[in-house]
Amino acid sequence: MKIIDLHCDTIMRFYAGAHLAELTDGHIGLSRLRAGECMAQCFAIFVPTGAAAERHGVSETPEEYFQTAYAAFQRELARCADSIRLSRSAAEILANDAAGYMSAVLTAEDGVTLAGRLENLDDYYEKGVRMVALTWNYENSLGYPQSRDAAQNRLGLKPFGIAAVERMNELGIAVDVSHLSEGGFWDVARVSRKPFVASHSCCRHYRDIARNLSDAQLRAVAESGGVVGVNFAADFLHDAAGDPFTSCEWVVKHLRHMADVGGMELPALGSDYDGIRSRMEWKDCGGAQMLAEAIVREFGASDAEKICSGNALRALRDIIG
Repeated sequence: MKIIDLHCDTIMRFYAGAHLAELTDGHIGLSRLRAGECMAQCFAIFVPTGAAAERHGVSETPEEYFQTAYAAFQRELARCADSIRLSRSAAEILANDAAGYMSAVLTAEDGVTLAGRLENLDDYYEKGVRMVALTWNYENSLGYPQSRDAAQNRLGLKPFGIAAVERMNELGIAVDVSHLSEGGFWDVARVSRKPFVASHSCCRHYRDIARNLSDAQLRAVAESGGVVGVNFAADFLHDAAGDPFTSCEWVVKHLRHMADVGGMELPALGSDYDGIRSRMEWKDCGGAQMLAEAIVREFGASDAEKICSGNALRALRDIIG
């Protein structure tokens, strides 16, 4: 069962000097992607700011960090060109797959480096960025993050955020609402003329945290033609206090709820590999077929194929070409 994963944070490891072909710890490595039957892996340039920058020992400005991380991503693609290639469209993902290559799709987590300038979106596009999470955990020029504070969570997109969504639609960059405030989410749903996605989020029905989506939000993503990639973090899936373990069963529960609420075209995979600390039943990307088998048992082979790759591929085709 081929896998398309909408989010990982492995570029942070490239930034620190690690090499994709040599990674044996963490969640992602070249040989393990192959073993897990990866068709396409979305690699996010997560830009650490505030306390996150301190925690990760990042002293560069967000703009400097983005450029350094981008260069590290390019370096790893060049080193692994016989196995994985950059894809800028769904058509390229399919062409790479037919030729025996895996695909790497470049995304950005936190539009902080857009800094209120639409021309920076054009630069993103030229670099191959095909999905942007508008915010991370801090306010930026586009809008506000999800929050446990109800009043802050109602804050919508700023004027630049509205303009950025419109420009992303024009360019063919997917709008990612994971991490975005609920007010911002509904602004995206109102403004976007193309499908939008939540690359790594789960269902509030099972785990009532700000980062998860309500049933109304799930329906809105589905009505746009977008997808929600289930996050593999245990504390997104269930109350993980004292037991940060992610089972196939819990992932399947959230996928089933997404399908029941938004239809079979909605659920997808958005692991958050190398950005979470949970222990997964299937261990890492190399064990993805264990999870795929659990999805097949719940949904049957045809619908499981939609979850594992088909829905994401369709949404990307409709958004980025």
